[in-house]
Amino acid sequence: MKYIILFLFFIATLNSAVAQTTETPQKISGTIISDNTGTPLANVNIININQVTGTTTDVKGHFELAVTQNDTLHITLLGYQSLRVRVTNDWIKNKTTTIQLTQKAIPLNEVVISPYYLTGYLEIDAKLIPVKEDYRYDISGLGRGYEAGQYSPGAFGKVLGSIFNPADMLYNFFGKKPQQLKKLREMRKDDTVRTLLESKYDRETISLLLGVSQDEIAEILNRCSYSDAFIKSANDLQIMDAISGCYEQYKILKKK
Repeated sequence: MKYIILFLFFIATLNSAVAQTTETPQKISGTIISDNTGTPLANVNIININQVTGTTTDVKGHFELAVTQNDTLHITLLGYQSLRVRVTNDWIKNKTTTIQLTQKAIPLNEVVISPYYLTGYLEIDAKLIPVKEDYRYDISGLGRGYEAGQYSPGAFGKVLGSIFNPADMLYNFFGKKPQQLKKLREMRKDDTVRTLLESKYDRETISLLLGVSQDEIAEILNRCSYSDAFIKSANDLQIMDAISGCYEQYKILKKK
């Protein structure tokens, strides 16, 4: 009986040690190269989707990042196809690996430029050039504003109606994705992630983190009364801040 107890204690200790090793972030490294030329790629962005941390490759294509087993790395570089890589136990044991990126084939579309025909008279030319106005509405005590779109005086009521309507998309989205939305706050803490999102406009990384399509991102922002102009022109960092701000307001108003 004594030996059985000792054996069970040994197994429990071993399992605990293995679990601790798996869950504790460990530093791994890698080299990213072009699959066409085999040359190392510099300034490649690598984001750990699970830990919401990131890094970039140096001039030799080398990078280091803290990970746990089964984390997913999202790898992007302008002109190359994005890649998602799972961190395996072998990678953690070997500490390093080589990853290949495939270059995109980007078709060149014809661009037509339509100039404004100006007269040289300021009063006349000011009326010829269209001006878009995007109004924002503030909710007292929240410290943030809603970007309400062109000439939208009913936007404030629309936001409140969206948040308090149980059948609304915002209610369903924010209620079902608390963990993903917490990642938005974590993303602001990592300089590499912030820099990457500030330079991107494709919504790819945000879509991956939140588990929604790019069309759903646009719909979420529409329900939060952000204008079409903002949704189309904002960079990914601004989009992330907009969704995060809407979520924080949702939580406050829902409590009230």
